[in-house]
Amino acid sequence: MAVELKIINNIAVLLIGKSTSDDWENIALKTLNEWKKQKITTISVRTIDNKPTSLYLAEIYSWIIKLKNLGFQFNLDDLSSDFKDLLKLTLNSANIPPENKIENIGFLEKVGKFGFYALNDMNKALKFIKDSFSSVVKFLTGRAVFRAEDFWFIFADCSYKAIGIVSLVSFLVGLILAFVGAMQLSTFGAGIYVSSMVALGMTRIMAAIMVGIIMAGRTGSSYAATLGTMQVNEEIDALKTLGIKVTDFLVAPRIVALVLTIPFLTIIADVLGIIGGAIVGVCFLDLSSTTYLDYSIKALSWSNFLVGILHSIIYGVIISLCGCYEGINSGRNADSVGKATTSAVVTALVWMIVATGILTVILEVIGL
Repeated sequence: MAVELKIINNIAVLLIGKSTSDDWENIALKTLNEWKKQKITTISVRTIDNKPTSLYLAEIYSWIIKLKNLGFQFNLDDLSSDFKDLLKLTLNSANIPPENKIENIGFLEKVGKFGFYALNDMNKALKFIKDSFSSVVKFLTGRAVFRAEDFWFIFADCSYKAIGIVSLVSFLVGLILAFVGAMQLSTFGAGIYVSSMVALGMTRIMAAIMVGIIMAGRTGSSYAATLGTMQVNEEIDALKTLGIKVTDFLVAPRIVALVLTIPFLTIIADVLGIIGGAIVGVCFLDLSSTTYLDYSIKALSWSNFLVGILHSIIYGVIISLCGCYEGINSGRNADSVGKATTSAVVTALVWMIVATGILTVILEVIGL
């Protein structure tokens, strides 16, 4: 496709089509510069065969942009009406980057905007939590709309598939906890109490926290990525169109699956953590296995064990809520899914720490 610039009947014309010269582009640009010096302001755009096809569209569009950049105006009246309408539509919908507008707003207005958006986000989150717990009640009473195979698939992902990583991390945490305790206790000749420290620490809080962190990174991110991808693919919109409540179909099975499985993972973490501490006690502190086991059992109590289980259940609720909320409210592109996944893990970890602090204070007050 080539371009020629001519004066026809005292009208400056840009002809799109064939050219007799191989150097047509440089010639055309040189002619435009000469016309600019002659103060020619308007150029009529035409095609050689008067039957433009889609091949002409890109060429005419690029040359119109060049004319505008050089300060010329263009006239499309000599083109066919259909092609002219298409070209105008192309020009109007050109992908021009938006201007970066700098808003000069005052401090009070910034505070007001922050408060307004924070309040909206809080109301949105509270409504989601309310709907989710309502759906969990319907799920437990058999009134929720969901697929059983989906629930068992989620349940499997939260249960035995997570045992490997939970066992490994808990064993190493017990090992490290025993090493750190042994360094201090051995100074006072109290190395025997390493077993009590590990047993008490793992059953009361450490096992629950480690399982919570693992499941936030493993399961919480999975929830956010799955639901975020469904949002991108408009599957969530399809469920709403069919009249299926999203929290019934997608959120409730995930909350129930994680809350049911995380206490058992915590028990496994308790056992593996105590075994990790036993490795240190027997191999490095010269304690007998029976002595270590005896002191560990003496340190264990139902109250500490149940406190750990309570923590794990609350962590399960937090992780599942954060993962589902971020996934359902993600944007509709790949980047948004990544951001939702990251936000789900970070938000879950932050609220887990907050919940731990609140529970610690409450349990201290009631004497547990």
